[in-house]
Amino acid sequence: MAMNLMVNPFSIESFIFYPEKDFWALPIDRGMEYEDVFLPCPDGVTIHGWFLPGRGKTTLLFFHGNGGNISHRVEKIYLLCHPEISALLIDYHGYGLSGGRPSEESCYLDALISWEYLTQKRQISPKNIVLFGESLGGAVAIDLGVKKEIGAVILESTFTDIGSVMSRFVPGIGTFLKKRFHSLSKISKLKAPLLILHGDQDELVPYELGRKLFEAANDPKEFFTIRGAHHNDTYEVGGKAYREAIHQFIERYG
Repeated sequence: MAMNLMVNPFSIESFIFYPEKDFWALPIDRGMEYEDVFLPCPDGVTIHGWFLPGRGKTTLLFFHGNGGNISHRVEKIYLLCHPEISALLIDYHGYGLSGGRPSEESCYLDALISWEYLTQKRQISPKNIVLFGESLGGAVAIDLGVKKEIGAVILESTFTDIGSVMSRFVPGIGTFLKKRFHSLSKISKLKAPLLILHGDQDELVPYELGRKLFEAANDPKEFFTIRGAHHNDTYEVGGKAYREAIHQFIERYG
């Protein structure tokens, strides 16, 4: 029987966002110092994140994908950042300890509030901030990157627009999502150095979408293929080469 897609906006959002409230891990579990950060948003919602201080000048502003919450990224942040690179991980509206409901607009707002926290509260120079967006977080990073001055952008396993991804799994839903998280229409406005990483066996976001996004971007840009990686095992499969590609990029531009 065909799925009825004549649904209200909250139902459409349920196809995009899969938030979890409970934490699976804390940074201290991997020996990383951290601070809980609570950021009030103009819409009255307070979002939560973790700030992890590093020894170097660079700060990674990390935007996760559409599932889980920041606690699912503890191991990844440990491998990418500890101990040199500072990091701010934030949970979007409705994820983890953040209030409200997630939406495309609230994700962009969360990113902006996080950037303002780093540049105003922490007094971190924008040129020393590197945006890291995985999957849906890549669209969030691109949106912020075209609005604000930043040092560099790293995108992992991300897409041209979310309709192109979701229509592969839910026939007909692309009609409702064709303009949502539309990174392809924005990336040509991005002026910061760019690194895109994508697994060539990604079963959720096709490798070709990452390549298409890369081709539309400005120089300087780099593309790193994670051989044999799927959507959720990039840092495990990528191993040392994956980490070195990111660290060398940050050393050049972060």
